[in-house]
Amino acid sequence: MSICYSMINESYAVVEEKELINASLGGDKRAFGEIVSRYQRMVARTVKGMLGDSVFAEDIGQEVFIKLFYSLKEFRGESKLSTYIQKIAVNLTLNEIKRRKRFFSMFSQKANNEMFEFEVADNETEERKEASEIVNKALLAMDPKFRIILTMRMLQGYSTKETAEILDLPLGTVLSRLSRAQEQLRNILIKL
Repeated sequence: MSICYSMINESYAVVEEKELINASLGGDKRAFGEIVSRYQRMVARTVKGMLGDSVFAEDIGQEVFIKLFYSLKEFRGESKLSTYIQKIAVNLTLNEIKRRKRFFSMFSQKANNEMFEFEVADNETEERKEASEIVNKALLAMDPKFRIILTMRMLQGYSTKETAEILDLPLGTVLSRLSRAQEQLRNILIKL
């Protein structure tokens, strides 16, 4: 049985995106599993880029695919599935950031970076680990509207046009925010 299951899973690896969507809409859980497999790293990079490497980021990452599962029927195919998933990830992450601000403002406290855990792969040097932690802290200190632009453009590698499409922003706004984000990041890094 496991051999057949493996062969079926391998066949999904070469299936076109549209077929996976249709199979998922038809109730095929393995097809949806393949969609998750294809895009989970992209979602993780986006969410962790915005929230840091924390339990919150893992929860949001899972929530992205739950929301995708229930909203897949609304996907019209006008853009790539990756763009649709990325929009879900960005919106849920920004909602989490807003929720945190409300929570902390209720108790007249400012969010501190101590709640975020920074994990770096074991094979990296101490200098790299330290640099990574500094950059992560700087990103977390940024205004979310600038942080998301930097995450999409610099960490995820999306073009300016793709970033604008995912965030539903005009191209000029993305360019302006990217410039301001880079300046904000520089200023924060200088202070750290």
